[in-house]
Amino acid sequence: MKTVAMISLDGAVDFMCFPDFDSPTIFARLLDKDRGGSFAVIPQFNSRKTKQLYLPGTAILLTRFFSDDGISELTDYMPVEGSTTDSVCAIVRKIKTIRGNVTYKINCAPRFDYGKASHQIKRTGKNELTFTAVNDGDTMIRLIADFPLRFKEQDGYAEITIKQGEEGWIVLESLKQREEIPIADIDAYKNSTYHETIGFWKGWISKSTYKGRWTDLVSRSAITLKLLTSAAHGSMVAAPTFSIPESLNGNRNWDYRFTWIRDAAFTMYAFLRLGFTEEATRFLHWIHERSGDNLLQLVYAVDGSPVANEKVLRHLEGYMGTGPVRIGNAAKDQSQLDIYGELIDTIYIYNKSHAKINYEFWQTIQKHIQCVVETWKKPDHGIWECRNGKKHFLHSRLMCWVAMDRAIKIASDRSFPYPEQEWKEVRNLIYKDIYEGFWNEKTGAWVQYKGGNEVDASVLLMPLVHFITPDEPRWLSTLRVVEAQLSTDVLLYRYDNAKEKDGLKGLEGTFNMCSFWFIEVLAKNKETDKALEYFEKMTGYANHLGLFSEQIGKSGEHLGNFPQAFTHLALISAALELDKQLDRL
Repeated sequence: MKTVAMISLDGAVDFMCFPDFDSPTIFARLLDKDRGGSFAVIPQFNSRKTKQLYLPGTAILLTRFFSDDGISELTDYMPVEGSTTDSVCAIVRKIKTIRGNVTYKINCAPRFDYGKASHQIKRTGKNELTFTAVNDGDTMIRLIADFPLRFKEQDGYAEITIKQGEEGWIVLESLKQREEIPIADIDAYKNSTYHETIGFWKGWISKSTYKGRWTDLVSRSAITLKLLTSAAHGSMVAAPTFSIPESLNGNRNWDYRFTWIRDAAFTMYAFLRLGFTEEATRFLHWIHERSGDNLLQLVYAVDGSPVANEKVLRHLEGYMGTGPVRIGNAAKDQSQLDIYGELIDTIYIYNKSHAKINYEFWQTIQKHIQCVVETWKKPDHGIWECRNGKKHFLHSRLMCWVAMDRAIKIASDRSFPYPEQEWKEVRNLIYKDIYEGFWNEKTGAWVQYKGGNEVDASVLLMPLVHFITPDEPRWLSTLRVVEAQLSTDVLLYRYDNAKEKDGLKGLEGTFNMCSFWFIEVLAKNKETDKALEYFEKMTGYANHLGLFSEQIGKSGEHLGNFPQAFTHLALISAALELDKQLDRL
């Protein structure tokens, strides 16, 4: 909830921005095996097998190493808000020997500022090293342990032998605000943070109201979404990584470490449906603070500031050697009208099921609705952020209708003043425009954009947002066209980018969120057996920890930034709808 560490099966931190989600990386071996930097704990076995798991109901990761020579266990976690050491951002690594006497080699090789900045190392104690970036004296990290630490050139290292049943502890923490924060010693981490962190996560997930058939899957997705929220601000990132490619032979490499209004609104909707109201409340406060300007931005930095300009880091080779490596995101300058619908739909659910909004917040909503009234007829870049110009996209128009419809419902529920005749007239005009203007008789479906011939998987939201009923003849025809043109069994492409050029090179994988939308629609259409089979198949594409990326490649590999909020919130929504339909049988 401050940043995220990506830990490989061999026990190395291969990616971590530090100390914040959108800070530069200090470890990025995932994007460059030589220049990126990593933090490895390696048991010295002649040969070994590894397994990873989360402690159930927590975000604490165990990596186990099995060998004829012994068994080792590496436990990784970040202390959470309210713990003894929550004033700093830290990753705690507990090393335990389960069987045998095992020697470990530990190598901490940070590479500051995306691997561009050099740094200095100082020994500040027998078991303590500090690393300071040369170009920014306030960017510091401290490595502390309960065993001796050494350094050579740019790296800190240690070699220790831990007997059977014994432990060693090593912690990497941020010292960016070192003058204001009391420095903890290793005992402060060893004595309490492990149990505090377990208690936090088990206490948090126990608030879930979900009692359905897929408790483990839904809980893991909920915890993943929680990990992507900011404890400091209440916003959230779409994913904690950048430039993990959507295609290994193109240029679809993006930075997702920002707060998209759409992604965050969808996530808060999922939280509300699971009973996690505090997260939604904090996000709406964050939105209210952003709404002082006349126009709501598409995407913000986590703290609400503008997103950095998009640029390429040419010194990094990229994931599996396939660049470019991009930071920042040019989508910040795009027009995407759908964000108002996703946001106001979430506010509608919040007002309906949790707490009534006040008049001050209603005035903010009115500003957003006025934007919809003035702009709904205009083309935009769409939900998928196409880079080949604006079009009249169906999804954008649909979400403009949602914005109007939900705002009218909120006003009616709260008896707030609003221009009733104008808003209802606009809502009705949008409805008619969608129903007739985006229907393609030859294709037999509502198509991606006006004048187009191809479908887009975002059309699956039409029944999910209650624009039409699942038995509408035009909808049933559209669903079959989507399945015929975009699906490979349960896997769905978001659109056929071989036909509908989006201004980017390379073909991408199937889009996990769209696959879960498809399952939810099948369930809503009473095709329950098919929906159930497809849900079980789809969850089989998760990695060994139950986590999903954005897309699935032709060989079943994960593509795109990871883990992806969109995928996990769509999994939750599909599970809830499928549970509801199965309960009715």
